This record gives sequence, C-alpha cells and structure tokens, in this order.
Amino acid sequence: MTKKRIFLNAFDMHCAGHQSPGVWTHPEDQSDRFNDLSYWTDLAKMLEAGGFDGIFFADVLGTYDVYNGSREAAVTNGVQVPVNDPLLAISAMAHVTEHLGFGVTYSVTYEHPYILARRLSTLDHLTNGRIGWNIVTSYLDSAAVNLGFSGQLHHDQRYEIAEEYLEVCYKLWEGSWEEDAVVKDKKSKVYTDHSKVHNIRHEGKHFTVPGPHLCEPSPQRTPVLYQAGASPRGRQFASKHAECVFTAGPTIEIVKDYVKDLRSRVSTQGRNEEDVRVFGILTPIVGKTEDEAQAKYETIRKHVSYEGSLALLSGWTGIDLSQYSPDESLKHVTSNAMQSAVDIFTKADPNRTWTLRELAYHVGVGGRGPVIVGTPQQVADEMERWVNEADVDGFNIPYTMAPGSFQDFTELVVPELRKRGLLPPQDARYETYRENLFGEGKTRLPSSHPSHTWKELKRRTVT
Repeated sequence: MTKKRIFLNAFDMHCAGHQSPGVWTHPEDQSDRFNDLSYWTDLAKMLEAGGFDGIFFADVLGTYDVYNGSREAAVTNGVQVPVNDPLLAISAMAHVTEHLGFGVTYSVTYEHPYILARRLSTLDHLTNGRIGWNIVTSYLDSAAVNLGFSGQLHHDQRYEIAEEYLEVCYKLWEGSWEEDAVVKDKKSKVYTDHSKVHNIRHEGKHFTVPGPHLCEPSPQRTPVLYQAGASPRGRQFASKHAECVFTAGPTIEIVKDYVKDLRSRVSTQGRNEEDVRVFGILTPIVGKTEDEAQAKYETIRKHVSYEGSLALLSGWTGIDLSQYSPDESLKHVTSNAMQSAVDIFTKADPNRTWTLRELAYHVGVGGRGPVIVGTPQQVADEMERWVNEADVDGFNIPYTMAPGSFQDFTELVVPELRKRGLLPPQDARYETYRENLFGEGKTRLPSSHPSHTWKELKRRTVT
C-alpha cells in the first residue's frame, strides 16, 4: 500500500525531441512546434486539467559536441538544438492556468545572482507564487567557451560557486525587503518605507552585491528550489538547499540507494526529511490494452536516432562514445561533465553491463530512467512500486511523442491514480507551487531551511 500521494511534473524542454532523439520524426509528434506560443499555452491547460502539479523545464546553454568531437550529430538529429529560453513562455502559460507550477532551469555558473533573483521574483509575482528554480551548475564545455571561459570549470568548483550564489539570492529574497515595506500610502505620498529596505552588503570570493533587491517580496519570496545533484558533492548541495530533488536511474535499486543517502544527508543538515520531495524520472507508454501499448512502443523505438542518442549521452557523460563499437560494453571513465550519468550505466548496478547499442535505444526512449509499457493499471502499479520501494515522492514524466504522451497519461493513467487515492481530487489545490507540494499555508520556506539565516539581515546591516 502506497504511504503517500504521488506528485507529478511534466518534464519538457523548449526544443524538439527532448529526451527522445529522433522521435520528432514520428508523424504524430508535434514537439517541433516549440516556437509556437499556443503550443505551450495549450499544453499548460492540458496538464492542469489532467492533475499535474507542475511542468519542469530542462535547459542547456551549449550544443552536444562531445560525440566524434563535433556538434554535427546533435544538430543534424535535433538533439536539444535548436533550443529556446524556457523562461519566456511561462507568463503566458500562467495566464491560462490557476494552479500549475513552473520549474525552470537556470545555471549558477553563467547567470549573475543579482539579475536572476530579480527575474525569478518578477515571475513569482506575475504567476501569483507558482515559480520554482532548478539550480544547475552546467556540464557542457560548449556552453563554457561561448560564455567567455577557456573551458568548463572543475565539477566541485562549480558547486563552490553555487554555494555563494545561493547565499546572495537568499539575502536578496529573504533579507533585503521587510514584509511590510511597501505601504502604498497615497495620502502621505509614500510608496515604500525606505527604512525597511536593506542593503545586503555581500562581498564574497565570486560575487560582490551591495544590494538591495530590486523587487518587493513575492508571494513565495524564494521560489521552490529544485536540484538534481547526484555526485557526492551534488548530494551535499541538494541536502542543504533543495526542497525538491530530481533523480534519474533505470532501476529501483539504483534510485533507492540514492534516496536513502539523500534523506540521511538532509537529516544531518538539521532539516526535516518531510521538507524535501524526491522526484524520479519515469517514461510511461500507455495504451488501453497491452497490445496497444506495445505497438506504440515498437513504433516509437523505430524512430529513435542511434547517433542522436549517442550524441546526447556523450554530452551527459563527457565521454566520446563514437570510439566504441555498438556491441562493446560501456566502461567507467571519470569526467568533468555529469558524473552521475556515467555512474548510472557503469557502476551503480553491478548486475548489469550495458552495450552501446542497448544504451542508445534505452536513452532514445526513456533518457536515464525506466520505460513503463502497459495499460493504465500496469503503469499505476509500477508507479506505486517505485514510491513504495525506492521511496520517491513523485515523478518527472517526459514525453516520447508530444503532446500525445501527456494526453495519454492524463486521460488514461491519472483517473486510475485518482481511483487508488494516489492523487488528490481535482479541486483540492492551492494557489502557490510550494503549497501544492507541501500543504496549505506553506507558501514560504520553513524555518529549518538555511535561507532563514538571512531573514534578519536588517539587524546586521546598515540601510
């Protein structure tokens, strides 16, 4: 028996194909409409009506050019390129919905915290408190060189920058403006009580920000904080800062070990384990019958680009997979890219050795997570099993075909989950993203979160 409700995010990206290289060629796929605003507003309405808590936007700032030392395979096959800024459609998507949350990926390595803090506060205002931030440190050398670096910074150095970056953001969001600073007193002609707006006076190794924040406190003040760190350094960072952690692994055993370690680290940080939601990735291919679902899967698999999948996986791992033959086994190599992506397929499961061909077609359908093919009942059974055995709280659900995969899930699987009591009734929703994830009245970060160190900033700084 599942012990808790299941939280659902759609997992998407402003590109064609996202996690399924080549499947944009399927005649029913519409992901190549990502430049069309109506595509995103229609999707937002579908997801909200279908019971999703949010939509989680991935993003990259470079092209996948590790495979064969070139971006050719990625560009030719549409592997997360062309790709648009995920932030810019959110206001329109929020306008056509009331409760759907929006998790957006932004890198601390390349975006100045003073600017990003304002951008996210603005969106939190415009969406009435429905913004989340997926904190990433980036992993592509192609992004680094196009943003003025000679190459990607070392993996752990990127997390060192991230720690200070979050400190700056917390000071801006939580400590710069007092709750009642804005008075809008027309009679006395005072819009804001200047004595309640404070400089943050941050002088650190990587950033100097005198302050104050440019925005008044938004509904959530700090957006919902997502993080997907799976390396030891990434787990340390996530256990300290994240409210929602996104993890990926092809088996329950791999994810279970990760979740157990993460929750232990959260407790060590002095935080309540219930203040962190863990989202696994799971790709459902669902049909009204097993035969229908299997037929969908086989058709999708035929459209997977072998070379495109290897270009994507090479970018994730930092390993040029063009040097391997299709039936050769992938071996562990230490890289400066996404270390967890290497570990998942080489070290995490001692009972499984992946050939390159197996990896390409697995990644081409399900990314780094499991693919579940079956009826609504079978998909719901497997989701329950992951919640019970891996101890995840919910799932980031990617598409294989857009928007058809999301439509199948909302029409077929969601009613089954509701029947089992694993999703709340459609009308049992709150206004802010954080409330939908943690409960009524929990619009702000809890007192155990490290951001509260800076809530009393006004007592330690000069206005």
